[in-house]
Amino acid sequence: MESSNNYNINILDLSDEMLLAILNKLNMVDVLYSLVYVNKRFNRLILDPFYIHNLDLTVKHSLLQRVSPLDIEKIDTICKKILARIHHHIYKLTVPLYLIESILNIDYPQLQSLSLVNFEEEKFLECLTEETFIYRLLTNQITHLNVDIFFDKNESNIFLLILSLGKHLTDLTYYHHFSSEHLGHPTFDLSLTHICSTLTKLTINVTTFDDCLYLLDGNLQSLTALIIDINKISDSLSILDNTRKLPQLKQFSLTSYHLTYVYDEKVILLLHRMINIEDLTLFLNVVRFNSTYIDGTHLYNDILVFMPQLQKFTFSINTSLSNSEIVFPSNDDIQYSFIEKGNRHVGSYVQNRLSMQIGQCHVYSLPYQFDSYLLLCNSFQGGIFDKVRSMKMIDTYPFEYELFEKISQHFPFLQNLTLDNFDGQKDKQHSSTFITFPHLEQLDITFTHVDYAEQFLFEKNTRLSRLLELHIGYDTLAIVTNNFTNDLARFNCSQIKRLVTKELYVPPKDFHLYFPLL
Repeated sequence: MESSNNYNINILDLSDEMLLAILNKLNMVDVLYSLVYVNKRFNRLILDPFYIHNLDLTVKHSLLQRVSPLDIEKIDTICKKILARIHHHIYKLTVPLYLIESILNIDYPQLQSLSLVNFEEEKFLECLTEETFIYRLLTNQITHLNVDIFFDKNESNIFLLILSLGKHLTDLTYYHHFSSEHLGHPTFDLSLTHICSTLTKLTINVTTFDDCLYLLDGNLQSLTALIIDINKISDSLSILDNTRKLPQLKQFSLTSYHLTYVYDEKVILLLHRMINIEDLTLFLNVVRFNSTYIDGTHLYNDILVFMPQLQKFTFSINTSLSNSEIVFPSNDDIQYSFIEKGNRHVGSYVQNRLSMQIGQCHVYSLPYQFDSYLLLCNSFQGGIFDKVRSMKMIDTYPFEYELFEKISQHFPFLQNLTLDNFDGQKDKQHSSTFITFPHLEQLDITFTHVDYAEQFLFEKNTRLSRLLELHIGYDTLAIVTNNFTNDLARFNCSQIKRLVTKELYVPPKDFHLYFPLL
């Protein structure tokens, strides 16, 4: 008699639809290297134009999705044996710098979208000469380009070069990594150059607010969508026109994580120019002195009434307020300001320090659409934040166990957490069950009381099964681990591959037993 508990199932017994669903969950490089030529069915599914039209040749390891290099054998197999069979089906190609030489001699007649990952400034400039593969694609056929560049000197204007070469370019994502010495200076100046650009959508990160004004000065005549991340919105000595209307702009997204003191003088004036905007996104961190919190009344009276075509408004705005001349609004006041204007889908919380005449308010559209959450404090009200991957918490009152438990439940996919709090916990009688952050990979507790190192590193309090990167003061780390001899934090430290401390140190003899992967 056959056992009814025989559940052995061959993967080839699955339907094509189920196999494709599995393949789509796997890294494409691994699929091409491991499964092509295994059998005819895998070949049919993997080499089908529907599957390989979007070819991603990057491999990301789990440390916050950073790109890892491939070994030589995989490169040879994919580039020499497989690309020759599929090159004419590829519509979108994602390639890291180290693979460029391997794919140069192949023609991609259908290619419309190209993503270049982890490129260095000098190498990318070489790729924009007449003899190269990228130059030919950019001048002859590419309509969508995604560029990820690391700058050393920032002496070249690669952005302008791309615009001048991209004869068919309509959609550009331009992300560049700068050293800290460049952060206070404008990224580029389009006002000195005449560009006849076909670009309709631009996604870009820049260093200053002036960069944003340069991009909107009229040189990009076809631009209808601008998604911009500004390192810091601050005042400048430049005299740039921030009044001319922008009738062509239909979509605008502005993100800035650093505190800005010129929101009312700079940002509001810019928004008033967008008379035909249909889709507006704001992610801002504002400081105000002679005003009140940004609320529903302000957003309606000072922004929305100037945008008669607006159909979608997504926002997350923190206000840090200092004003001895007003009565500080409560969270009920903030909620009423939105309800009064007909908007009930808004989350908010307020933390007032009335004795000091300072306070903090966070307002955000619901459902929450951003991958970052800034300046969470003890007044947090809860909610569903399943898109958030990165968070910073800050307060002058202690963070207790109950708040961290709430965060683990309401931010289920959190990967990066930073704490700023030097006030020690008052209630250390924790629950018998530990808190779990199943996806947390990076933790920064450099500027915190030692209690928060115990809260997060002791397994009896918190379980961090995927923690790969830890930022912490070395003295704090030595205290909570008893010079790396106790077992309380051993589990949460066992997977760490990068340790960042603010002090130099000489590792003691037990250090590497505590951090075996360093």
